[in-house]
Amino acid sequence: MGVWGNMIIKMKEVYFMKYDLENINARFGIGSQKWQEMKNNPLVDEKVIPFSVADMEFKLAPEITEGLKTFIDDNILGYAGTNKKYRESVCKWQQKHHDFTVDEKWLVETHSVVNAFFTAVKAFTQKGDGVMLFTPVYYPMYKAIEINQRKLVEIPLINNGITYDIDWDLFTKKAKAIDTKMLILCSPHNPCGRIWTREELTKISEICLANDILVVADEIHADLIMPGFKHVSYGTISKEALEHSIICTAPSKTFNLAGMQLSNVFIANENYRNLFKAEQATDADFACSILSYEACRLAYEYGEEWLTEVINIIDVNKKIIMDFMQEYFPQVKITQLQATYLLWLDFRAFNLTNEKLEMRNRQKACLYFDEGYIFGKAGSGFERWNLACPTKYIHWALERLYQAYKEFAVK
Repeated sequence: MGVWGNMIIKMKEVYFMKYDLENINARFGIGSQKWQEMKNNPLVDEKVIPFSVADMEFKLAPEITEGLKTFIDDNILGYAGTNKKYRESVCKWQQKHHDFTVDEKWLVETHSVVNAFFTAVKAFTQKGDGVMLFTPVYYPMYKAIEINQRKLVEIPLINNGITYDIDWDLFTKKAKAIDTKMLILCSPHNPCGRIWTREELTKISEICLANDILVVADEIHADLIMPGFKHVSYGTISKEALEHSIICTAPSKTFNLAGMQLSNVFIANENYRNLFKAEQATDADFACSILSYEACRLAYEYGEEWLTEVINIIDVNKKIIMDFMQEYFPQVKITQLQATYLLWLDFRAFNLTNEKLEMRNRQKACLYFDEGYIFGKAGSGFERWNLACPTKYIHWALERLYQAYKEFAVK
């Protein structure tokens, strides 16, 4: 059965699972793009799932699904704005899990975190202004800059062989440019799974404050922290940092609620908050759904136990892959996963072009990853592997990977 198979047995012995996190619902025909792109591959069978786009292949927490059923039975699904129970649940979650004390009036709802940083770019910068990114990074951040005719100020992260570090000299230099106005900070960082420490965030804030740069912190993965690590919210660094930042959060990654289209954005600075809302109002349809507010409330009030089990499985899935690669393909380097459920793997030792790597994965191994190059030039030769799935699918995927790459295997 091998090293990775033994890990599956160990998981079942160690963790008594209250929730059904071993079975999936196939999502063909319901609009899931990552599932649909597998449809025409004749090799795809019931052992194959996509490992690409960052939503989970776990069934939702029953506390959420049953709660929504009751809500639908008891309410009319008409137009609705925010409500006090929802807002209280969001604020309590931030306090409990991130030591981030927030005022309800800071909270602005958006359809998504992507929507939030698009809105921020339009509200707080002008055409031609520079917006900084630590790269490789989540690809919609590039789009927010390019589509709005801002200038990308790229700060390539330094791969130290274990994780990624900030090039402080380059960051300091680029921040001093007179037309650099914003930093979109991915925290925790996607795709490399890096948590920025309090010391690093403090240094970021000092550089940005000194140069009058607004920080837009995408903290959507803040709740998906691997054992032994802790997320630090940018909003807790200092009062000055909080007043010169926008903190973007959401239940969508944490509780697999992306389809509910709701994110919670904290803007402590009243002037910034008013400018953000004014830009938001230029969109003809920026209101969120009555069901999205309720799903968020249910998740934050009742979903914690489900989340704990999910993180345990993600951690096991990570260890299975790492042990497998170490035994059979040690030339594939894996970045330390500190947060998110997205494992960043370096396949460059195989000397395959991006096209050949993707083709082999999809056509020979039925492995549908997010290709590294979509995260920027530094992602070339990498793959991002979504680990949020039942462990048996990881086991089956590794069997297929071995067959597809066995000429590179050391045993």
